[in-house]
Amino acid sequence: QVQLVESGGGLVQAGGSLRLSCAASGSIRRINRMGWYRRAPGKERELVGEIISGSSANYAESVKGRFTVSRDNAKNAVYLQMDSLSPEDTAVYYCNARVLTTTPLRANDYWGQGTQVTVSS
Repeated sequence: QVQLVESGGGLVQAGGSLRLSCAASGSIRRINRMGWYRRAPGKERELVGEIISGSSANYAESVKGRFTVSRDNAKNAVYLQMDSLSPEDTAVYYCNARVLTTTPLRANDYWGQGTQVTVSS
């Protein structure tokens, strides 16, 4: 019903930047929340940053001041600008959206396939 497609991952040196993009498509009535999670090797998946409709962005403490989440509601898209990257940011990054679908009329969480971000020292 809803697909999230991510792009923009890759390999970057410490101190560099990357920008991730995620676009949602399908039977979308409204997107209530959209953001990014990550899973580093041997660790649990954690919230990186998210935007809830009508509110400001929330960020993990470890990325505040370095990462920025933004949304384009017209495109059903969310972006993650990552600056001052460090090897500790190496992880698979997942797009997440809380979507109210049109048919059926229901709110569910959806996930992208994940994109690898590797930061070399």
